[in-house]
Amino acid sequence: MKNLVAGLAVAGVVAFNPAVGHAALGDQNLKPEMQHSDVQDLQEALDKKGYFTYDKTTDYYGDYTTAAVKKLQEDKGITVDGQTGLETYKALGVFSKKAIVDTAEKYEGTPYVWGGDNPDGFDCSGYLKYIFNEGTGVQLKRTVDEMYAEGTKVDKPAVGDIVFFDVEGNGPSHAGVYIGGNKFKHASSSKGVTTSELDSSYWKDKYVGAKRYR
Repeated sequence: MKNLVAGLAVAGVVAFNPAVGHAALGDQNLKPEMQHSDVQDLQEALDKKGYFTYDKTTDYYGDYTTAAVKKLQEDKGITVDGQTGLETYKALGVFSKKAIVDTAEKYEGTPYVWGGDNPDGFDCSGYLKYIFNEGTGVQLKRTVDEMYAEGTKVDKPAVGDIVFFDVEGNGPSHAGVYIGGNKFKHASSSKGVTTSELDSSYWKDKYVGAKRYR
């Protein structure tokens, strides 16, 4: 990644919030006058959409970045504040792991309903399809079989990946979203939307793999 010194701030303005490590774009909110390596990724994403017109990218969230974000927000009909949060990431087409976890947890306790695909009641695939669309704009297929047929297989799940289980002995028949800490959130037929341990005595023997959809 480029590490250019040229900033986008007005001369004499010193940026605060020094860069501390680097996470995937979408993992945290970004604001004007912030300095962070994610800002450069944001500028590159805005540039691909035709919104960032400055000839260099930096790690500073200055006037050009703010103007580009506001233009995107205006065009997408969302809150125009120049800040980059979950709503703006979704509009930009950036997968936010924070957004998928926050959305998944939002429906904790929702009852299980066979064929359910809304907050009145979910089955496992209906739950995943709903939260991915709401939280990130990612459009998943409706059934576990269809979901498993798509996506990119990963050896070890990361936050936002879908984990699959064979509970009937004939291939993937249940799925949930991995939220970190060896846990996944899913719509259980007995508990509704709940959190389970990937290596619990019940689930570890039924685990068949994980896939990524972004």
